[in-house]
Amino acid sequence: MKKVVVLGGSGFVGTQVCTAFTRAGWQVTVPSRARAHAGHLLALPSLSVLEVDVHDEQALCDTLAGHDAVVNLVAILHGSKQAFEKVHVALPQKIVRACLAARIGQVVHLSALGVDAVQPESAPSMYLRSKGQGEVVLMQAAGSGAGAAFALTILRPSVIFGAGDKFLNVFARLQKVLPVMPLAGAEARFQPVWVQDVASAVLRSLKLANLGAPKVFELCGPQVFTLRELVQLAAQFSGIRGGRGRPVIALPRWLGYVQAVLMELAPGEPLMSRDNLDSMRIDNVASGNVPGLSHLGLAAASLAPIASAYLGRK
Repeated sequence: MKKVVVLGGSGFVGTQVCTAFTRAGWQVTVPSRARAHAGHLLALPSLSVLEVDVHDEQALCDTLAGHDAVVNLVAILHGSKQAFEKVHVALPQKIVRACLAARIGQVVHLSALGVDAVQPESAPSMYLRSKGQGEVVLMQAAGSGAGAAFALTILRPSVIFGAGDKFLNVFARLQKVLPVMPLAGAEARFQPVWVQDVASAVLRSLKLANLGAPKVFELCGPQVFTLRELVQLAAQFSGIRGGRGRPVIALPRWLGYVQAVLMELAPGEPLMSRDNLDSMRIDNVASGNVPGLSHLGLAAASLAPIASAYLGRK
């Protein structure tokens, strides 16, 4: 039985990834800062949860020992420049050193669509720049050819949807209480991908991985939507105002930034930050220059039948 460590395994994507691995017969280890955060995973067979701070490099090395592969799903959407660098750059550096010490053979890293690993500093947001820098760290460490340190696969998903997401569910919830939907970046374009397709891609990456040049895949659904269209679909599927939803008021860029500043000042995780708006300056759609789900033998699921099922239940 192959053994895999899933970093970020207790989250929205991680839960589906862990489920896919256990169904495929893998033994899964999920490090978590607090065991209670991963309590919902304990019912899965051949899965164990360890109380580990993954940013503690020695603890990370100890966790990886005896495993065959590592999957890194750890990421943040909001924060300072220092926070993005800690999670998206410094953590991959620690993962590299831990993988080399534990002689890990395969690494799968979940990045983001829109990342440029050739010129990471050219990206419009701290999120995308730090994600690109993290890719560079892993690619340089993995190497290529017969002398490769480990087989590396980088997956770049568009925005991820599915039951329990913080995407369509948020739009539906807001429209239940707001009379109108003031929306920054209304015409930004996305190519949403189903969370279970992402989980299948992670599993398939490890099955297909061989030493050589690092492999990069873009994970996108079959359709492109504007943010306005996604907000309207969330209302339609949730049955808000008979499926008509709330009027969407597209905000100009300057007013969108004002709205984002106010959201950042509110307690808790903001619904939208200025850095999110910066990320939306480039379309979140497949470039066509990188292999996609079909190259992993997967057919991308359409959003409508899946989203209408889980939003309709609400």
